[in-house]
Formats: sequence, C-alpha cells, structure tokens
Amino acid sequence: MITGLERLIDEAALRRPLAGRRIGLLAHPASVTRGLEHALDALARQPEIRLEAAFGPQHGLRGDKQDNMVESPEFVDPALRIPVHSLYGEVRRPTDQMMSGIDVLLVDLQDLGCRIYTFVTTLRYVLEAAARLGKSVWVLDRPNPVGRPVEGLMLREGWESFVGAGPMPMRHGLTMGEMACWFVDWLGLDVDLQVVEMAGWQPEAGPGFGWPAGERSWINPSPNAPNLSMARCYAGTVMLEGCTLSEGRGTTRPLELFGAPGLDVAALLGRMRALAPQWLAGCQLRECWFEPTFHKHAGALCRGLQIHVEDPQHYRHHEFRPWRLQALAFKALRQIDADYPLWRDFPYEYEFDRLAIDLINGSPLLREWVDDGAASVADLDALAAADEREWKLCVARYKRY
Repeated sequence: MITGLERLIDEAALRRPLAGRRIGLLAHPASVTRGLEHALDALARQPEIRLEAAFGPQHGLRGDKQDNMVESPEFVDPALRIPVHSLYGEVRRPTDQMMSGIDVLLVDLQDLGCRIYTFVTTLRYVLEAAARLGKSVWVLDRPNPVGRPVEGLMLREGWESFVGAGPMPMRHGLTMGEMACWFVDWLGLDVDLQVVEMAGWQPEAGPGFGWPAGERSWINPSPNAPNLSMARCYAGTVMLEGCTLSEGRGTTRPLELFGAPGLDVAALLGRMRALAPQWLAGCQLRECWFEPTFHKHAGALCRGLQIHVEDPQHYRHHEFRPWRLQALAFKALRQIDADYPLWRDFPYEYEFDRLAIDLINGSPLLREWVDDGAASVADLDALAAADEREWKLCVARYKRY
C-alpha cells in the first residue's frame, strides 16, 4: 500500500501543478512516510514544493498535548522557519490571516474512522475556509484503519459541534479523501479539491481489514490512540468520555477498557449477555483491574472489562460492533443499579450547556434509551440500523477503493 503522501513524493507528475504556488501543510505525528520521515520534512525536500506554513489539529502538529481541551500554541518551525498555526488553540477554524500566506493546503491526517475524532471536523473547517477564500485543498489520502463497517446513530440536526461535523453515524467507513468529497457536496462548497489517492489499499483484506497490518508502523495520531486495537474499539469506547466510568486514560491501554471503583463486573457482564449476546460478537471480553495514573479515578483501583480484538481467533471484523457493545454496557449498568451516577456533567470540548454523552452521540437518543427502563435492545437496534442503511446509500458513490 502506498499513501497519498508517498505518491506525491514519488511521482513528479503529481507535484507539477504545485510548482510556483505557496503551500501549507495540515499534519500531525502520524503524517509520516513508510520510512517514518515526517511529511513536513519529506515535502520540504521536494523542489516543486514551496512550504510557507504548517497547521496542527487537536493535540498539535507534534502530538504534544495529552488530553482534550488542552490547547496548542502557535510557533515557528525551528528548521524550516515557517509559522505553525494551531487549529486547536485560540481558534478551531483557520482564520483569513492564517490562509493568506498560502495558495494550496495539503491535508495529511491519519483518521480513526470515527465521527467524533476531531480531525474530521477540522477537515470540514479547512474546506469551508478554502471555499470562502479561493484556496485549493489537496487531501493526501490515508487508510481508514477500521475499514468499511458503518455503525451508530446519525448526528441529528442542531447537534453539530467540534466532535460532530455533520449528519454521519459514529463509525463512518470512509477515508479522509472520500469524506472531503462528501463534505463538498453536502455543504455545497465551491472549492478546488484534489484527492491524491492511495495505491493498493484493500479495506476488506485480513488481518488488518483497513489497516495494512504487517506493512506499516503504527504512529499514534493522537496520544491516546496507541494501537490498532484501540482504533477498532474507539467508535464504542469513546462514549465513555461522556460518562463517569474510566475509559482507561492514565493506563497503557486507553479506550480499550472501562471500569470504576466498586463496579460489580460479574453482574454487569451477566446482564449484558442476557440482554443482547449478539452485540458482544467478534471480540473477547476479559475482566480486569487497573489503576489510572491520571484523569477519572486517578489513583483508585478500578474493576472493569477489557475488549480484546487483536487475536484472529477472537476478532471477527464484520461481527464486531463496538458502538452497540458500549451502549449495551451502559444499559446493563443502569438495569443492575438504577441510581448509578453514570453521565458526566462537566464541560466537554468547550460545550457547557449540553451533556457530553449527547454531544458524542449527536443527539440525546442514546442516553434516553439507556435511561428508559421500558426501552428494549430492539428499539435501539431499529433506530441505528435505519441510520446505517441511509448513510451507506448516501456515501456509496464517494468510495474510491
């Protein structure tokens, strides 16, 4: 498999239209070649490419910020002597001044295939800015590491936020290049968009099913995305950011496990299996103990579950449904302890008036289903399945691989 970045570096004909134009690069730590050279350095060596600015998304160009709601500053790259603009600092959208120094913005971001992963929102924002200012955007495409499966409720109108860029389900099944094309059509943008496609990406091929396993080093696209297992679980475990259970931040396996002090894991797992055993397929759940060193329940011994999706004997790509699995855990916990203080009530991604769990899901529907004692597994499944069918039909024509 060859990424869009590598094709741009290897193929002079692709670079030729960039000659004489002022170039900006939006990138992060995972924006590397197969040889692990960062895109900023690799592109700076190309004679046709005149780099005038760089842009960093959430967690920064170099990935230095550990948690959410921790801003990255502006700085000057010490080697190239160009400004590095922060799109997760004083602003989330590129300003006219930031964009004034470039003609073309190259976007090279490794996504996780999940709506809430904020690089998707940043992609929307730069496309909108480019359309307004008459700039070009080139997306250097990369794999969706969790492949083509689609899962979750669609974001409802009025629930757009920095973790919800538009009406898509939690697990969207697109690459960033494909997503950019959908944004342009959905938003009606008049923008010069080019997608430098990958070569040889096979999203249905095992054992990676989206990620070129055995071919590529995994570089954390954000500090708490340390491996492919996390990426596979993320469309479900990210919902833990909206509740009081620990999602494993402050451990070595963030967003692959969850728990809390005093949690009755045996009862929880038993109720999950009784309610919807089919929603636990495709993975292996293991009872575990962990003590976060920071974030929720820091320094406290937590009892919980780890979701294992690395062993081919346990992981079945098309059966594993992480969003349903995590929703089921919430429902089971509410049933075994109706008064459990489940939902986080402090600010999330600079939102102060709406519950984090609702922002994450793009509506109150998931939370209302969990809290409604009369709502069944079939009720949520019917809602989600309708949204999933609609999304698949909507984006079928944007798929390039």
